[in-house]
Amino acid sequence: MKFKKILTIGINESKLDPEYWKLVNSFSEKRISLPKDSTEIKKHLSDTDCLLVNPFVFKVDKEIIDTAPNLKYIGVLATGYGAVDSSYATTKNITVCNIPGYSTESVAELAFAAILEYIRDIEHAKHIVREGNYSDTPRFPVYEIKDKNFGIIGLGRIGSRIGELALAFGAHVSYWSKNRKPKLEAKGIEYQEIEKILSHCDFISLNLSLNKETEGFLNEPRIKKIKSGAVLLNLAPNELVDFSALEKRLSGGGILST
Repeated sequence: MKFKKILTIGINESKLDPEYWKLVNSFSEKRISLPKDSTEIKKHLSDTDCLLVNPFVFKVDKEIIDTAPNLKYIGVLATGYGAVDSSYATTKNITVCNIPGYSTESVAELAFAAILEYIRDIEHAKHIVREGNYSDTPRFPVYEIKDKNFGIIGLGRIGSRIGELALAFGAHVSYWSKNRKPKLEAKGIEYQEIEKILSHCDFISLNLSLNKETEGFLNEPRIKKIKSGAVLLNLAPNELVDFSALEKRLSGGGILST
């Protein structure tokens, strides 16, 4: 299939090698690239049939979709596609695609980098050493992932990989997801209801995709159920969390959010 016109929005051309742009161009008669705040966006949408967007800087809502009557394809240059009103796009027979899998290892490793930074107080230790203090005081926390309860909310590609790494650390890993994952359960990742994960896990990793069903998923009632002393990690979209409720819980102490 060849498009008549590809419009890219918010995508810095220098971020892709020329060979990839050459491949993109081969799928269309014409390609136009615009910054996220261009005044030309709506004009070019009028005859665009393929839209490629950076979802971190540009949202494709109902209004944008209606501005492009010939639109057949929306490509999201990221794993998450919450920036696109995919439900409305479906009613218009528009295909919406993301790039699954490209950042799985990177995000999963970052999750444990953040956890280890906290439980070992690494930055504080580096700061003290920079000041020339090599004494054994103040003492730093000795807190291990091994034998702790590690809960994952959303067992997609990234959540699954975080679960595998948590198992490798020796944690007791449980998960909640919209659909059960028998293959990962066979590896030792136990399915639990969301309330149990929140109330008994020492580490909780939020890994849901953003859509209308998951927006505000971690709401005030659920935030109140989080175990005292737990570490809450969110490397997914911020819209999954009720930040007012989270701020209220954090101000009272008892959990760490990162």
